[in-house]
Amino acid sequence: MSISRDAVLDWIKAYAAAITTSKDYLTKLDADIGDGDHGTNMDRGFQSVLAKLPSVADKDIGTIFKTVGMTLVSTVGGAGGPLYGTLFIQMGTAVAGKMELTLADWAAAVQAGVNGVVMRGKANLGDKTMVDALTPAAASLKNAAANGVAFNEALQEAEHAAAEGMIATIPLVARKGRASYLGERSAGHQDPGATSSHMLLKTAADTWARAG
Repeated sequence: MSISRDAVLDWIKAYAAAITTSKDYLTKLDADIGDGDHGTNMDRGFQSVLAKLPSVADKDIGTIFKTVGMTLVSTVGGAGGPLYGTLFIQMGTAVAGKMELTLADWAAAVQAGVNGVVMRGKANLGDKTMVDALTPAAASLKNAAANGVAFNEALQEAEHAAAEGMIATIPLVARKGRASYLGERSAGHQDPGATSSHMLLKTAADTWARAG
């Protein structure tokens, strides 16, 4: 199984729809420990992405990812724009020129995206950020690709790894971003960035399961 360019476009559209549906929930999570704008910012950014997609729908997947990333950087305020923008730009670099993705391609893209986010945000596992959901998902995909796991199964495993990482942020004390200003009071709240990152992996698993 491989993922076609059209399936990639379908995933981005599905994620945009999921963000719209969940924007109030994401904003509520962010209001508890941050600026209270994560959902609205992400929704604004991905609505801009949807408007841009037709102009690159006939391009390779790397170009599509880079366009998504650059659109997010230019339209999403706060930390979310640069971080999600970097994620997609680095994924695009990893799969430049490709018209479809194997599991190994997807694993490499996600790992490159995570590396970019870590470098940009200077965050590591346990800092209560999107990295806590993305890092275990990237590791799960890399392991699946190395062990010949079926693509659909690998997507499900990555989604579960991201979910566990997201839930694991609840007891953590934030060490990055505005939430870190709260110190111990940030514990007991699920990180909004980890939540939107889990949604990214979940919509990939759901959308591409239908494609396969």
